[in-house]
Amino acid sequence: MDVGTLMDNGEERTPELTTLQQKVEYMVEKTFPGEKISGRVFADLVKERGGSLSHSYFSNILAGKVTNPSEEILKALGIGFGVDWRFFKDESEVVDDVVAGLQFLAKRRTGEISGLAGRGIDDDGLDPELLQFVLSLLEDNKDSKDGRDNGPETAPGGQPG
Repeated sequence: MDVGTLMDNGEERTPELTTLQQKVEYMVEKTFPGEKISGRVFADLVKERGGSLSHSYFSNILAGKVTNPSEEILKALGIGFGVDWRFFKDESEVVDDVVAGLQFLAKRRTGEISGLAGRGIDDDGLDPELLQFVLSLLEDNKDSKDGRDNGPETAPGGQPG
């Protein structure tokens, strides 16, 4: 399952996620890193979370045999992976938001992000555009630590050093 490639700086390039199979493979790799998830295990997970999906149907999605499932199946995938089900729709606008969220979580797991405080965040959580902005700031910061930033050095507090 090759769902992402590394750029020269070691960061993962966002893979092309156009087909249902690509999206599900990506979610399997990001949701269950390093694990081999069977159709049965995923179907059980969906059932535990209140959805319904047969193990054979999930396996057929992973095999690329299913390309245009019903909205109910897409919702079951969303339940199983814990993401907005619209991520799995054709030409979904949600794809970039989900990918940015997963990149954020991965950076949090590796310690690149230790915490985040937001003011005025509602029940929907962090706005996807703001999340992408935070990720870009982290990249800029990492590049400057690697000696790739030619801008002025700043001391703590944001003052030029």
